[in-house]
Amino acid sequence: MKAATTIHAFIGATLLALHANGAGAAPAGTGKELPPKPTVADVVKASSPGDWRPLDPENTLYLELPAGRVVLELAPAFAPKAAANIRALVRERYFDGLWIMRAQDGFVVQWGDPDEETPRPFKAARTVDAEFTVPAKGTGRFTQLKERDVYAPQVGHVNGFPAARDPKSGQAWLPHCYAMVGVARDEASNTGNGSQLYTVIGHAPRHLDRNITVVGRIVAGMPLLAVMPRSAAPGGFYDKPEQRTPIASVRLAADVPPDQRSKLEVMRTESATFQAVIEAQRNRGGPWTKVAAGAIDLCNVPVPVREQQ
Repeated sequence: MKAATTIHAFIGATLLALHANGAGAAPAGTGKELPPKPTVADVVKASSPGDWRPLDPENTLYLELPAGRVVLELAPAFAPKAAANIRALVRERYFDGLWIMRAQDGFVVQWGDPDEETPRPFKAARTVDAEFTVPAKGTGRFTQLKERDVYAPQVGHVNGFPAARDPKSGQAWLPHCYAMVGVARDEASNTGNGSQLYTVIGHAPRHLDRNITVVGRIVAGMPLLAVMPRSAAPGGFYDKPEQRTPIASVRLAADVPPDQRSKLEVMRTESATFQAVIEAQRNRGGPWTKVAAGAIDLCNVPVPVREQQ
């Protein structure tokens, strides 16, 4: 109880400091040992049930691989047409028996049908309008980071997803952070229909933002994708069928019996507790840390996910 009280005091102090002087100043590199501070794990441990939300079964996908389950959360507020088409593809069992077809080091892992000559047929839409950006007004509550971003006028989080927006144009979009999921496409903007998806496994390729529809993020099982064998072929595509990893199935959580679902919840990014998570990551305490960064990049902000309590 004492530890929880300390963390709650830290959360309150964090909010006061943020209101008073912005992002908080980094301690000067004086060589003095930094005082201990609550870690992200400490903040998570002291969180309240109201700080968390369950995954929506209609927007949660289970990608079943030989090594285990990968859980993907769709973000229909940012890509409603793509999300709907992906759900349609999943419900007609399109991905079952297809493959992880690409693993480019420091970039992405991609899955779908690698056969461009005679691809697997499907009933879902073959073309979907690009959703590189959407009107910000309809995406949900935006919790802005105070740090300046290189790729967007404003960055922050919406409903558990990293997000960016431009107040002048009124547009918002999802960025290419680690574990985000995008819709692969050809040169034409509307050629990405969700039949081939990828996730970022390397340093955030933010130059892709607003050029590809980003439809969600991996919330569990990311290590299963990040360790895929790298291919030396152009683009990281496997040039030999035996190099590919088979996909047993992809299912919507809503179509899986409740006792077989992954019981996960995501921290509410509009909560005061999430602000404390950001501050714990922005200004880490000692004894290991000697100089706190005093700032944080959007793609380095952890969005906690845990088993339902």
